[in-house]
Amino acid sequence: MAGPLPLGDPAPPDGCLPASAADGAGSRSLAFYLHVPFCRVRCGYCDFNTYTATELRGAKQSDYADEAAAEVAFAADVLDRSGVARREVSTVFFGGGTPTLLPAADLVRMLDAVRTHHGIAPGAEITTEANPDSVDADYLCQLADAGFTRVSFGMQSAVPRVLATLERTHDPARVPLVVDWAKKAGLQVSVDLIYGTPGETIDDWSESVDAALATQPDHISAYSLIVEQGTKLARQIRSGLLALPDEDLQADMYELIDSRLADAGFSWYEVSNWSRSASSRSRHNLAYWQSQDWWGIGPGAHSHVGGVRWWNVKHPAAYAARIAEGVSPAVGRETLDPEARELERVLLGARIREGIAVRSLPSEARVAVAGLIADDLVNAKAALAGTVELTLRGRLLADVVVRRLTA
Repeated sequence: MAGPLPLGDPAPPDGCLPASAADGAGSRSLAFYLHVPFCRVRCGYCDFNTYTATELRGAKQSDYADEAAAEVAFAADVLDRSGVARREVSTVFFGGGTPTLLPAADLVRMLDAVRTHHGIAPGAEITTEANPDSVDADYLCQLADAGFTRVSFGMQSAVPRVLATLERTHDPARVPLVVDWAKKAGLQVSVDLIYGTPGETIDDWSESVDAALATQPDHISAYSLIVEQGTKLARQIRSGLLALPDEDLQADMYELIDSRLADAGFSWYEVSNWSRSASSRSRHNLAYWQSQDWWGIGPGAHSHVGGVRWWNVKHPAAYAARIAEGVSPAVGRETLDPEARELERVLLGARIREGIAVRSLPSEARVAVAGLIADDLVNAKAALAGTVELTLRGRLLADVVVRRLTA
């Protein structure tokens, strides 16, 4: 299970948003994230808000689709009562946990609730995460027939020893099969990788990158392993059973995948994400990085509308109880002030290839751009054209860039 929820102001039981949330809503897109908090087993590195069957304490997995659909309907009512402009939903993302532990019909029912209560824009991107061992060809066809457009497979590694350290249970040989099934169903495919696992070598990583490319996906994400406090992995490292991931080796691994993907025709569009074309980027994730509006459905899910951020109760049983009572499942929220929103704009905007317009930065930050160019953290040609765009070195040191732009 994830760590404690953020501190914030109490969220009102009726869910109503402050008037400021409605300002400019018509110029922002609206996305939905549907959190499915169930896993067969808990991976040792995972800090997400997920639960195995023995941890549900009265909550029923079989009831979850109806509970989530009820929050989707509640969201429509809250937006109306708060005066926030109604918009058709541009992206929907099912994450977890393992969404595909639920029957395909449950995911379809949750998606239909979004369609019924909010409307889904023509050409909307609709994604689910999936483990390679949690779907078959028929399941993927059911999703495609219901309007899903994309699936993101948690491959993580092609090396059994590395998967064992991460406590991932799937057979790496199954990844090409599920990718092929998804393509035949008409779905775009993304594969997710993790690098820097304790004991993983550069050769192991090279094997995984080549295996991912061999499946010919539309999109690849690659995230450096972060050791989260409170996880089994953190305890193993603290006790000396495993070694802390080496930062220099992780940098080498990032450079390797960036080079291999470029050679294969992929382009980076966010620090940890590459796509074959602009049309295969994750539009849902771009909505986060561009500070659009999104509503998070489910236990522990976070939402953001017009600078107002809130988060739901964590446990599925507590979530189910609030839904049954007809009150908001949110337990806390915060309204970002202009300074915090500007910091977030730079923090997120610097990570994407489109970058940040130099003219949009305060004068001190514009002065800092020259130093970032000199240190090979920002692309000089792009900066002269008016955009702060990270170089390869800048992507490795993105936090440094943000600190210098916001100092």
